Amino acid sequence: MAASRAPVRLLAVVTGASTGIGYELAKLCAQNGLDLVVAADEPEIHIAAETFRTMGVHVDAVEVDLATVEGVDTLYTTIQATGRPVDILFANAGRGLGKGFLDQDFAKARRVIDTNVTGTVYLIHKVGRDMRLVNSGRILITGSIAGFIPGSYQAVYNASKAFLDNFAFALRNELKDTGVTVSCLMPGPTQTEFFRRAELLDTDIGTTRKDDPAKVARDGFDAVMNGQADVVSGWKNKLQATLANITPNEMLAEQHRGMAAPGTARKH
Repeated sequence: MAASRAPVRLLAVVTGASTGIGYELAKLCAQNGLDLVVAADEPEIHIAAETFRTMGVHVDAVEVDLATVEGVDTLYTTIQATGRPVDILFANAGRGLGKGFLDQDFAKARRVIDTNVTGTVYLIHKVGRDMRLVNSGRILITGSIAGFIPGSYQAVYNASKAFLDNFAFALRNELKDTGVTVSCLMPGPTQTEFFRRAELLDTDIGTTRKDDPAKVARDGFDAVMNGQADVVSGWKNKLQATLANITPNEMLAEQHRGMAAPGTARKH
């Protein structure tokens, strides 16, 4: 009698997996028995990978700058070296930047675009083609409800998320007759390192209570596993997203100004 083979585990790729939502997404993958390729632009990705390995899965960790074509190519080479198809891509890496657009260092503003838009789209183009070739795969793009709102004092960030929200729905439609699904996770403000890194700690949005990244990640994980088109995490964010569709853009921009302008931090 032939020995039975152990079932082959699925492979997930998670970007921005060193902290925050990406870390929680990768942890959920590990808890559900998925092997991992995780990437981030900081050495903490290796510490995170060790945690994921304790859950009994294989993990390849890549410290790489996903704002660059070369960085995405390096991640893709690591994926190819596994010799396995990507079953789920969590395109989660992102960065923000506060203050008025004309007061920002343009190199930092461009890095937001290169990380959130160019690097994300380039990685999806490469991995998505492979998925389409085998007619199987799932993609979760981390967008944001910020994409519904003209982001005064976060203008480039909100615009980049509007791009991703729109892109996710378009790509999903293009792939609707294939075995590849695309889902979009649209969280609101979440308790991560994002606000410190984006220089927003002197603002209302940077200092108020935020959503739990573990809960946000669970909403996104469930959405992609169920093949949902999108999920807005949290009932307050669902309400805000709904109201954004019927509120004039000028009013939305003024409201955002009150949350994100420097010096609006609440005193506790």
